[in-house]
Amino acid sequence: MDVNARIVSRLAEELGVKAQQVSATVALLDEGATVPFIARYRKEVTGALDDSQLRNLDERLRYLRELEERRSAVISAIDEQGKLDGPLKARIDAADTK
Repeated sequence: MDVNARIVSRLAEELGVKAQQVSATVALLDEGATVPFIARYRKEVTGALDDSQLRNLDERLRYLRELEERRSAVISAIDEQGKLDGPLKARIDAADTK
């Protein structure tokens, strides 16, 4: 599962909505749409997610993307030192916070 699919799946689970709603909202956010615009004019695309759900999704999306970037940087740095092994990589992959 790629990073984006993992993030979409996690957001859908956290927010209690369908993965399709999350993917559509992420696509709109990535295109530059704002949360108020999406809440007002793109309800049909997001499956009628309300304003608070959209704000939570936007905040968590940013956090999870930053977490994935940080995870990648940490794994790369440890690997460059030659100290990355399977159990350590698994623990880093399982981390929920930065």
